Amino acid sequence: MAIDIAPLPSSFMVTSMIGYLASVLLVYKYSPTWGFAFSLVFIMMFIASVISMTYSSDKESLMLGYMKKRKH
Repeated sequence: MAIDIAPLPSSFMVTSMIGYLASVLLVYKYSPTWGFAFSLVFIMMFIASVISMTYSSDKESLMLGYMKKRKH
């Protein structure tokens, strides 16, 4: 039984990093509850992007590269 994990774009990881920093530095000052909630969501997004990077197969990566070249 193989696990199929779809590769996520790199913008997903960047969004999770920026969102985490914004929620810790800006939102947490005004509302600790919302700051913690947003931080937790962005941490889960970051973990998902790391898992996607490590477990994506070469076949899926090559297929995505082929599809990007075809669009241009």
